[in-house]
Amino acid sequence: MCFLNVLSCDTSSFFVLLCAMDVCLIQTLVLFCSLICCFWADNPSNKSTPNIVIILMDDMGWGDLGVFGQPSKETPNLDTMAAQGMLFPNFYTANPLCSPSRASLLTGRLPVRNGFYTTNAHARNAYTPQEIVGGISKDEILLPQVLKKKGYVNKIIGKWHLGHRAHHLPLEHGFDEWFGAPNCHFGPYNSSDRPNVPVYNNSQMVGRYYEEFGIDKKTGESNLTQIYLEEGLDFIFHQNMAQRPFFLYWAADATHAPVYASKRFLGKSQRGRYGDAVMELDYSVGQMLAWLRALGIDKDTFVFFTSDNGAAVMSGPKQSGSNGPFLCGKETTFEGGMREPAIAWWPGHIPAGTVSQQLGTVMDLFSTSLSLAGLSVPDDRLIDGLDLSPVLHNNTLINRPIFYYRGNEMMAVRVGPYKAHYWTWSNSWEEFNQGINFCPGQEVAGVTTHTQQEHTMQPLIFHLGRDPGEKYPISAGTKEYQDVLSRITAVVEKHKKGLVPGVPQLNMCDMAVMNWAPPGCEKLGKCLKAPKSQPWKCDWPH
Repeated sequence: MCFLNVLSCDTSSFFVLLCAMDVCLIQTLVLFCSLICCFWADNPSNKSTPNIVIILMDDMGWGDLGVFGQPSKETPNLDTMAAQGMLFPNFYTANPLCSPSRASLLTGRLPVRNGFYTTNAHARNAYTPQEIVGGISKDEILLPQVLKKKGYVNKIIGKWHLGHRAHHLPLEHGFDEWFGAPNCHFGPYNSSDRPNVPVYNNSQMVGRYYEEFGIDKKTGESNLTQIYLEEGLDFIFHQNMAQRPFFLYWAADATHAPVYASKRFLGKSQRGRYGDAVMELDYSVGQMLAWLRALGIDKDTFVFFTSDNGAAVMSGPKQSGSNGPFLCGKETTFEGGMREPAIAWWPGHIPAGTVSQQLGTVMDLFSTSLSLAGLSVPDDRLIDGLDLSPVLHNNTLINRPIFYYRGNEMMAVRVGPYKAHYWTWSNSWEEFNQGINFCPGQEVAGVTTHTQQEHTMQPLIFHLGRDPGEKYPISAGTKEYQDVLSRITAVVEKHKKGLVPGVPQLNMCDMAVMNWAPPGCEKLGKCLKAPKSQPWKCDWPH
């Protein structure tokens, strides 16, 4: 099957022509196009400034990929990507919730440093719903801002989620282009109480979810992933033709509840609607990699695939994925909430079929991307991300800890195969008794607690190699426990000594700041009247 037949044929005359052709002719034209591109190019192999593509899934779990053991084997393109690149079984997000993890990816800094946390209550997850006043701080330096120094053209496709007020949007923070939305695709809403979320093309809205950009919550049908794929292929094509290095941040959100897929994929998975969404995203990744190969720039393009946090198992089996053998899921600092699927792909540079045991985080994508582009990380602030270039090229191992934060509290830390919990909490008894369960079928006595339990004097320590499900704490009376505690204590003390929290951006809410009248609404006749400003301290229940 030709990898371009997914396109809706409305991006450019080039793609319109392709969509009108049969499969064999399309493949011939793609080859011809590749040869022409190479002929025109003054420097067809620009290895000093490789293109960078970061593919970020939304609420996709570690156990959703066939390469990690998903029995349905419905991710053939991602499994092939792993076979052609490097698989990271020990890769983490910086927070078990969407907005803070995305802020950390683009800044290379923990949420407690970049301001994407709250101090309204202890150890609470916070994000950027429509009523949030804050967003990414102007004082933070984002990856695309630094890449501009080397002439990169930067585009984000999909979900931003770092603030929706005008000064927080992507084009104000280093991106040259954007197609997507500032918030989650929740809705539909009654516009008198809450507006539907806008979809932007660069700095202007071009419609709203559930209006111009439909999502059928009953059937799960939506063409958004198709649109995002087309935008990605088009961007890659045009930057390649212009011989400009590019950074593409492709942040589709189909696996976030309410999950959706296009008609072509609905009903095709053995895993229901969520599986349909995964199949379409897997297909989309395959199309992008095939497009890079067809254009002859696969060896000049570093691609990294991962997810923003663990599967949202509290959403139920029809709306969430799998975290494999790991405990709990999204919102928690157990492994299921923060360990992510991760694959690096760069033909000719990353040895194919490699499995790295390196402890990695999304923050490393900041430092690694800059290193590959020949740039240094900002030297006026502490950067938590590491440069994984030696890992990618030589599969070396870099000794480093992993910190698990929930809001303003360091809940746990991993050093080597050991993980120590200084605080445990899944969610409150009140929520749990209402049927909201962050650890369905996985309750572990004394571990998945429904009150915040402090263990700072005697942390719960697990060996994740022997016990990936965090079910059996090592006995505090053993020599192993004492030796490990000594090592971890030194790491924690050093971390806390150098920690300077950023100004919290997720404390204040106000109905007046919602997406009532985004830029471009006048042209569409879709401006709504905002209520009077009445700010309050946001309530973050978990």
